[in-house]
Amino acid sequence: MAFFRARIALLLALLLAGPALLGPALAAPPAFNIGVVYWSMAISGQVAMRQGLEREAARLNRESSQRPIRLHPVVGGDGEAGIQNQRQAMYRFIGKRMDAIILQPIDSAALSQPVQAANQAQIPVFAYDQYVLEGKLNSYVTSNNYLAGYLDGEYVAHRFRDRQTPLRLVIVEFPYVSSTVERVEGFRDALYEAKRSHTIVGRYQAVEPVSGRQAGRDILKNHPRGTIDAIFCVNDGGGHAVMEALTQAGRDDVVMATVDGDPRMIAEIRRGGIVGIDTAQFMGPLGAEAMRLTYRKLHGQQVPRQVLMTVFPITRENLDAYPGWNGPIPATIRKPWPPHERVPGNQVTW
Repeated sequence: MAFFRARIALLLALLLAGPALLGPALAAPPAFNIGVVYWSMAISGQVAMRQGLEREAARLNRESSQRPIRLHPVVGGDGEAGIQNQRQAMYRFIGKRMDAIILQPIDSAALSQPVQAANQAQIPVFAYDQYVLEGKLNSYVTSNNYLAGYLDGEYVAHRFRDRQTPLRLVIVEFPYVSSTVERVEGFRDALYEAKRSHTIVGRYQAVEPVSGRQAGRDILKNHPRGTIDAIFCVNDGGGHAVMEALTQAGRDDVVMATVDGDPRMIAEIRRGGIVGIDTAQFMGPLGAEAMRLTYRKLHGQQVPRQVLMTVFPITRENLDAYPGWNGPIPATIRKPWPPHERVPGNQVTW
């Protein structure tokens, strides 16, 4: 009898100590801790990218039986303060030994040292939207920014195809990150290849609303009615403020070409305003792809070095075919100007 009482006591002790003794076999696997360094929540397109990334993380947690994801988000903000905030966040994540870091750099050069520090700590780094000049990225996901600028330039060349004198252009740029530099390169290459002679009569810097409003004021001050034909803006974050300034001043003598696909700019196209083309990114799918690649890498799967996501040239002729920032990405996208060629799809480099 004493033997059976001892067995029962042992079983009760095991049951009471269950989590401590049996836990390793039964407990849920630990979460992957992923530091996410965003750029700005003042730029609508970047908000949509963040939403796409976080929706994908939630979907993966909901549908996968593997280790869950725990995101640790930080927003840098705009300007020099935003760059410093991003650098500090990177170093904090490295110190906390995150399983991975997802980064949307404000400045392609300024984030190089933190990325190199993450490399030394053997923490995988994934960048989206913007590139980092030095340091190893496990994968880089962005829109095909050169193509976005090229499509805008091709449209402007077509729009002014009968003009005999050089086109007078203003460029609103941001020469500190890869995406906006590539858009200007694509825009100018398209004009050259179309043999559309042009003169750049003004260059301004803007990528978010504050700098966009200043650029709008400067354009109105420096370029009276009749002195410019077209304005190319590298994004809608600054371009929308430029558009508002010109529209409020009654400047219907210019055509704007821009990039992003902000719904407010699409509304301007629809009403027949000064925006002639807005080549849209697929913001939600871009953020989601960055999350998917990070998840695959953490589970030991191979990931591509670079993914260039296609873009959609929006004009009045094809407004209703554009599915919006969250997609889905159409199987075929065609240019809305003759000869209506197909836009290249996603490009993946392993």
